[in-house]
Amino acid sequence: MNARQYTNWRKSSRSDGGNCVEFARADDGTVGTRDSKDITGPVLEFDPASWRAFTDDVRGGKFDR
Repeated sequence: MNARQYTNWRKSSRSDGGNCVEFARADDGTVGTRDSKDITGPVLEFDPASWRAFTDDVRGGKFDR
């Protein structure tokens, strides 16, 4: 079981309804991500700097096809 408590799970406004990833922050700043179809499943955790780098790369188009 995950020891951190995440609050205010959200997903992108661009989600198509079926293939969604949700994210939330813990009190210590850690960002958790999970599959929106399996909210009791595993949570992948990212430290704040790694999450920020990832979202900056997404916004910058690094992963565009």
